Amino acid sequence: MAETSRTLAAIAELVRSKNAGPFWITLDVFFASAADYQWVEASGVLTRDTIGVLYRVDPAVVQLYHLPAIRVIKASFPRPAIQGSLADRDIHAGQQHIPLADLTVPGPDTGHAAAHS
Repeated sequence: MAETSRTLAAIAELVRSKNAGPFWITLDVFFASAADYQWVEASGVLTRDTIGVLYRVDPAVVQLYHLPAIRVIKASFPRPAIQGSLADRDIHAGQQHIPLADLTVPGPDTGHAAAHS
């Protein structure tokens, strides 16, 4: 049976967020298998534009890294408030992964991307 759309959290082994210094946040998506990594990559949904929309940042400042050898996708972007400032609502950036984890990824059978072998 072919897979249908799922959230990134349902596909990935781990989706997390953390500080990348006092001015940046990093999001990490770890995959248990090459097939899961390739599913998300082939879908084309995880882009700078997607991160920009989810986190209300200019896509031009988003740094996006695709690391197939270790089955990881990383994104970094400026924090909306400096870490520890009065406006900072998540000092460790530990809850910032949730919008990304909820991202819907189309299933391989939906025709959004061709399989690459």
